Amino acid sequence: LKLFVRAQTQTLPAMQQYAAMGSMDPRAPASMFTPGKRRRINLVAVCMNIFVPWFVFSGLYAAVSFSFHYQHPLAVWLLVFASLLLVIGASALAIQTRQRERDPMWYTFAAVALLVAVVLAAVFGDMNFWYNMQPFYDIENLNTYPSVNPAREKGQQLMDAGRVYFADGAGLDVRKAMGFKNLDLYCVAPIVHGQDQLASYDFWAVGINCCSGVSSDFRCGEFNNPHARSGLRLMRDDQRPFFRLAVQQAEAAYNIKATHPIFFYWMQDPVAEMNSYRDDGFKYYLLGIFTHFAFNLFCVICAVVGFSKIGRY
Repeated sequence: LKLFVRAQTQTLPAMQQYAAMGSMDPRAPASMFTPGKRRRINLVAVCMNIFVPWFVFSGLYAAVSFSFHYQHPLAVWLLVFASLLLVIGASALAIQTRQRERDPMWYTFAAVALLVAVVLAAVFGDMNFWYNMQPFYDIENLNTYPSVNPAREKGQQLMDAGRVYFADGAGLDVRKAMGFKNLDLYCVAPIVHGQDQLASYDFWAVGINCCSGVSSDFRCGEFNNPHARSGLRLMRDDQRPFFRLAVQQAEAAYNIKATHPIFFYWMQDPVAEMNSYRDDGFKYYLLGIFTHFAFNLFCVICAVVGFSKIGRY
């Protein structure tokens, strides 16, 4: 009887183990992401996906926004397309990892994050360059003319002018203002010296949507500042033809002549206005890199949470 009890005692654990093995599906492959099994987060992948796309965005955003774009316009776009090689490289690593039957999720995330970084840097960098930095570089590279008398100087003599300081007595003749409407209203008013009639009105103050298009209605720039006696050159090539049309309308309406019209923003301190372009460019650059870092960090956190729910850290 003792021998029988001992045999039953030894057989029972073996039968329980066999029954447990039999209850498992032999066709189910062993998974490294079994629910309930805790795995450590891949901190290297997380840090790489936080900082590498941000570094790419910051460097490319700077290249497209600032002097490199101005001095090497072709090279900067070659750099943008070369940056796409990083996206292709991350995609290739994701495919290679999948072929090795390993988890490619972080490589896939890196490819998408790098693509977003390159596209955003190119788009917003070009906008920052176009609206802020290019006008600053253009005016900085042009000449400065002091004590210009519109009654004596001709437009041909100041074709390379970026900043012009007019002589005492110079001002706007709003009686000869004119506006040309093409979606926006392009406003012009001649810069004169005293009340004398000029042989050729070559210097014009300009603005957009700051007049009604009729005579004596010009509210552009610092038109009401008695100390304003300077001009900052208009550098927008896409706007210049419409201001020329406004001048042609003024020629026909007031029976005057403008042989070589040059367009300026009327103000007191052109240097401060020019520097504001540069300051805005740097401000938008800093705003862009910090915004992108916050956005990319948010995406990585969402990815960590999402991957953890499906067992892929």
